Amino acid sequence: MVFRGCTIGVWLAVTAAVGWAQTGPTAAPSAVRPAVVQGQASDTATPAAATSDTTSGRWRKPGSVGTMEPVTPAPGATTPTVINPNQPPIAPLSPAAARGPVARVTPGNGTLPSDAGQVWRDYDISPYTARVTSTNQPEQAIRDWILRETGYEAWHGDVIALLCANRRTLSVYHTPQMHAVVQEMVDRFVNTEAESHAFGMRVVTLDSPNWRAKAHRMLRPVSAETPGVQAWLLAKEDAALLLNDLARRSDFQEHSTPHLVVNNGQSTVVAKTRTRNYIRDVLLRAEAWPGFEPQMGQIDEGFKFEFHPLLSLDGSVIDAVLKCEVDQVEKMIPVRIDVPTQVVRQQTSKIEIPQIIASRMHERFRWPVDQVLLISLGVGPTPVPQQPGALGVNVPLLSPNTRADLLVFVESRGKLAAPPTTLQPGPTAASKYPGRY
Repeated sequence: MVFRGCTIGVWLAVTAAVGWAQTGPTAAPSAVRPAVVQGQASDTATPAAATSDTTSGRWRKPGSVGTMEPVTPAPGATTPTVINPNQPPIAPLSPAAARGPVARVTPGNGTLPSDAGQVWRDYDISPYTARVTSTNQPEQAIRDWILRETGYEAWHGDVIALLCANRRTLSVYHTPQMHAVVQEMVDRFVNTEAESHAFGMRVVTLDSPNWRAKAHRMLRPVSAETPGVQAWLLAKEDAALLLNDLARRSDFQEHSTPHLVVNNGQSTVVAKTRTRNYIRDVLLRAEAWPGFEPQMGQIDEGFKFEFHPLLSLDGSVIDAVLKCEVDQVEKMIPVRIDVPTQVVRQQTSKIEIPQIIASRMHERFRWPVDQVLLISLGVGPTPVPQQPGALGVNVPLLSPNTRADLLVFVESRGKLAAPPTTLQPGPTAASKYPGRY
């Protein structure tokens, strides 16, 4: 009996040990904490319970709800929003609403600072704007020329300055030294002696730049900042002789020689272009035959000259800004693109990559009205490219040259009522004037 009792006792002890190993120790009722749901902490949670729960070796199922102590946000911090899968997504806040200003902003005292001696002056520009009808904003030309003369930095530096204008008044807030420059520029616009002026401009090209060898003695060089661009001054008689000599050459070609009539200080654009279409890309479209759609592109080939003249007060000197843009498509490089369809697996289509050559010039010149300004852009693309041959390609020795020395002759022809003097318009087709000014 004694032996049987010991056996039963040992069996009960082994059973209890196995059960203890499988279930683990049972936490005391005081250590049980409710789980945090949707970011809301329980009022009965204690740090001791959290420590007991996190330090115990109990295994948790991945993804189960934790029992970490809620974090109290710092003053001014935004409380994170717990996403509820049963609610629709919350729209994000705009950047302006999400934060306040970073830089410190203070209101002004209601007066303009005059630390550098700035003064306010209003200039009456209505005599000029009233006679200009070629543009809706003639005062823009006055602003542009003031900025060219003074520099943009003079109005955007450490000295508080102001420059604005409407059709009647130009308002300026700057130092007396700057007002002296502005006064001279405004007088050049409102001067009735330069209400309108006729300017002649001729654009010619030569295949070879060897014309300089014969004309070198009559050319007086002037500075030009654009790489590859040269400029000279000639007497009107010498310019006429040079043009007649160049016109006898077999490679001489003249492009768009209008008799320009320009309001003093305004702008004129002379352009001659042609549009060239090409296949830029292809898009796969199963619903369209043959399974793709070509995307067309276009390039405007040709030249565009912008001429901005301004006479001095006595009418003896011309200030002019010339901007030239010449673009030419040298050739189209074909590329085959795979466009397979369910019917034709090996189908391809051709796209074209334009190989473009261009020439740019943006210069300001000053010269006497009794002389002619000659500008050479160097050997570059021809201003008016020729159409390809009947087969769509250029044939060597038969096709026109795609490179040429571009020359621009600019001269003053006096008041509008006066007849033209030296440079006469050629018999070429009239130029196209885009709708600017």
